[in-house]
Amino acid sequence: MDVAATDMTTADTELIAPQLKAEILSEALPYIRRFHGKTIVVKYGGNAMVDQNLKEAFAHDVVLLKLVGMNPVVVHGGGPQIDEALERVGKKSTFIQGMRVTDTETMEVVEWVLAGEIQGELVTLINRFGGQAVGLTGKDGGLIRARKLKMLDIADPTKTHDVGHVGEIEAINPAVVKALQDDAFIPVISPIGFGEDNLTYNINADVVAGKIAEILKAEKLVMLTNTPGVLDKSGRLLTGLSARQIDDLFADGTISGGMLPKISSALEAARSGVNSVHIIDGRVDHCLLLEILTDQGVGTMIKSH
Repeated sequence: MDVAATDMTTADTELIAPQLKAEILSEALPYIRRFHGKTIVVKYGGNAMVDQNLKEAFAHDVVLLKLVGMNPVVVHGGGPQIDEALERVGKKSTFIQGMRVTDTETMEVVEWVLAGEIQGELVTLINRFGGQAVGLTGKDGGLIRARKLKMLDIADPTKTHDVGHVGEIEAINPAVVKALQDDAFIPVISPIGFGEDNLTYNINADVVAGKIAEILKAEKLVMLTNTPGVLDKSGRLLTGLSARQIDDLFADGTISGGMLPKISSALEAARSGVNSVHIIDGRVDHCLLLEILTDQGVGTMIKSH
């Protein structure tokens, strides 16, 4: 964060009356008590991954949640960064039905960007703010076993497309994540799975976050996006939704496009024992703290019932 931004923040907080500061802090207390010792899985993506101030605010929030007794687990994506890296090495991306065809050369770039660049930067930031982050891929401790994704043709379901090293989750072994949590570490997971064929697979980060939240029996799954949350057809934010209402929004086409895998993963997690799933606006400074520790929140909360 640059000096001007830091000074501005300090000046802003100095303008808040002490009484109001106390009220803000005490508002967080029941949430800290309720979620103490609970696992919070966070899908880190969107603008929060590219804007330096938002990156730092995110790392700061994750450390604070850990220090007040919660167990954050971070799963990150990296689509735009992968596009940029492929462009730098002069590789053209091919897409089938919106899915990137990932040949062996592309997979090498994907792995380098996800498990190297993005994960490394996030781990460093969290550690800089006083946390103890450890980077993982699906290979570490046999965390994510994957198989090659068989993609059905939209027009002809008897036909499949080969999209290369794109995987779906076969099994998750959470032992390494639990061991790190018990030891006060913050796991940062890249969505890369490994198959019995020893091949590496790129997996949708929303799907990985949802499945890890299920397996860890997380209290919450929080997904950062580039939208205010789930919107109705006239663009209004829907702050609270049940699983049944989500089904209706799928059916009438309100939820479509890039939000489909995100909401599908959120819904599956909610139905599989995750108490609440939050789709929040990653463009808002300190969105994680606002959603988890205040009455107001900054997005859509999906409850299992």
